[in-house]
Amino acid sequence: MPQMNRREFLGCLGAGVSAAAYPASLLGAPAAKRPNVVVILCDDLGYGDLGCYGHPVIKTPCLDNLASEAMKLTDCYAAAPVCSPARAGMLTGRTPYRSGIYDWIPEGSPMHLQAGEITVAKLLKSVGYATCHSGKWHCNGKFNTPDQPQPGDHGFDHWFSTQNNALPSHKNPRNFVRNGKPVGTLDGYSSTLIVDEAVKWLEGLQPGQPFCLFVWFHSPHEPVATGKRFTDMYPNTDAPERAVYYGNVTQMDHEVHRLLQTLDRRELRDDTFVMFTSDNGPETLDRYRGANHSYGSPGPLRGMKLHMYEGGIRVPGIIRFPGHTKPGQVSHEPVCGTDILPTLCQLGGAKPPTDRPIDGASITPIFTGKPIERKVPLYWQYDRAISKPKTAMRQGDWKLLADADLRTFELYNLRKDLRETTNLIDRHPDRAKAMTDTLKRLHGEIKAEGPTWPAWDRTRNRPKPAPRP
Repeated sequence: MPQMNRREFLGCLGAGVSAAAYPASLLGAPAAKRPNVVVILCDDLGYGDLGCYGHPVIKTPCLDNLASEAMKLTDCYAAAPVCSPARAGMLTGRTPYRSGIYDWIPEGSPMHLQAGEITVAKLLKSVGYATCHSGKWHCNGKFNTPDQPQPGDHGFDHWFSTQNNALPSHKNPRNFVRNGKPVGTLDGYSSTLIVDEAVKWLEGLQPGQPFCLFVWFHSPHEPVATGKRFTDMYPNTDAPERAVYYGNVTQMDHEVHRLLQTLDRRELRDDTFVMFTSDNGPETLDRYRGANHSYGSPGPLRGMKLHMYEGGIRVPGIIRFPGHTKPGQVSHEPVCGTDILPTLCQLGGAKPPTDRPIDGASITPIFTGKPIERKVPLYWQYDRAISKPKTAMRQGDWKLLADADLRTFELYNLRKDLRETTNLIDRHPDRAKAMTDTLKRLHGEIKAEGPTWPAWDRTRNRPKPAPRP
């Protein structure tokens, strides 16, 4: 791993933002004038896991600095409280239940992002962008087989990916595949390897070539493994496993620094839209009984991963887009992973599909402090949620949650009650009825669109036990 001195680490990316700007409307602009795109996605990073989001211990100097020189989103959401659906929503702009991604996808599962789904990578590729995916894929069960579409089939020219986690851990993984070819055991930590691949790909592009790069870290998802230089930053934790988790977040922050340095070195900062976020809330402590991946923080929010309360779906979000975002800018407008496709299509001059519902909306109005114009309310569904609510919808400051049968409802004003402590369902009957009617309509429409997968026995894909000596 490249070394970085303390001053460089703590002063990560201290340069100011250029004032260079793109035209107000980029639709139809020549490819060379369109912004490049970098989307950085963490796995199980909690809303409260970064210094700039209030964590009192974890060191994230690069991302803290990025937030200070760019736009910090206080109300950023994943498309689901669990990994595979969140990723499908980001790629397609659609609530993931529409495309049949109902849960995390085990290896060998028939569940997958189908060939008929149109991804943002495919759309940007069609208008001249070079595209790359580096990291965790988790959008199919039959990874790297002809039985299901792979990252290349969904629009990525170059891919260096794993089906789910880096295995056997984040250290020295052996399950990466590059463009359909397994690469074998690698030396290093997954965050470093993912950025190494992304940097090499960037450096191989022709000058002026617009690009779309998705960097999807495994960190800080289990099975966690962290370099000693990063665990040593946390000598006073109550358990070695906590230091491993905290150090894993810091190690990821260090790799983001390397990636952004590459943009600066290649003089691409002013021409690149960068977004950093997470796929869901932090791992659920009571579910995994304190394993070393369960030290993430939802900050002030209720719930964690697998919950429909805010802690399961609200995540960190930082956007740097020189000439559009301003240093220290903060937006309280709700933004969701499903907004990635329509936003990048607008910026890149691609046309979103018109033959299917697109639930996301372009977020470009927030750059000038305006609200996002949504045709579809923000909506989440996860039938296997730990929380009693399995469905949620947000309109403005109001969030409605419902149980699996859509019979019991909870209503919260998130601006006044971020922790979702006071159910207002009986105090605002008119609002409750209007939102309930909308949620039921959306729920029925989405349920009718989602495919039914063949019955599948997960035990078929469990590895056989090693023979006894």
